[in-house]
Amino acid sequence: MDINEFKSNDGITWCPGCGDFGILTALKKALVILDRKPKDILLVSGIGQAAKLPHYIRCNCFNGLHGRALPVAAAAKIANRALTVIVTTGDGDCYGEGGNHLIHNIRRNVDMTVIVHNNQIYGLTKGQASPTTDLGYQTKVQAGGVILEPMHPLEMAIALGCGFVARSYSADSGHLSGMIVEGIKHKGFSLIDVLQPCVTFNKKNNYQWYGKRVYKIDSSSYNPGDKMAAYQKAQEWEEKIPLGIIYKQEKETYEEKSGLNQKKPLVEETVEGVDIHNVLAEFV
Repeated sequence: MDINEFKSNDGITWCPGCGDFGILTALKKALVILDRKPKDILLVSGIGQAAKLPHYIRCNCFNGLHGRALPVAAAAKIANRALTVIVTTGDGDCYGEGGNHLIHNIRRNVDMTVIVHNNQIYGLTKGQASPTTDLGYQTKVQAGGVILEPMHPLEMAIALGCGFVARSYSADSGHLSGMIVEGIKHKGFSLIDVLQPCVTFNKKNNYQWYGKRVYKIDSSSYNPGDKMAAYQKAQEWEEKIPLGIIYKQEKETYEEKSGLNQKKPLVEETVEGVDIHNVLAEFV
């Protein structure tokens, strides 16, 4: 496979310098490394700048409602286990509007990978605070500064027993593509939180701010299978921000727990003798 296999003809509408470009590049690299073909990939998204990404990669795509990408992705994977199902979503879309779906899809452990573009702001709707905006940060809406404690998604995911929890940085496409590869290879629900600077609306958490703080976890001395150590690692933020696989645990997927993996996928079932004219007539 070549990265050009995934080239889309759609024009990119992100702001110049947006961290989303790095995520787009890293995802393409990861799919090439994994030797995935466009026909075997489904990208699912909700609403937001991150949700535009599926239009910029040539593969199957589903755009849903704000915060509702995960149930669509789970249903698609259950119906067609041969698909590589990837969700591209933002901190508002996933941690805000979609927070309830995130919690319960972690519990279900359907085999899919969720890539969160975390720029700590609502970019598409012009800069109000998101669930991950730092305490005290001033926006056009929160003119006096954010008064709510920011959400800590990695701590939450680890506490819920998510089987794969990682963090990366959009400015390091090599590291990020590696995290995406590992997330897709992991059997079960994978959450990858990506620090993604918004050059237009977030003037605090920019490339310079992250550049002084991010560091890569030393895999030779850190055990991602230690849940308590992972929880402590996920708490690092203001002065030092770890990048890498924070927590990893092999566990039964929803498909295995439910016995669906022993049955023919829904997409392979034959549909015969179905007449929907009476149903359609009710809407005339």
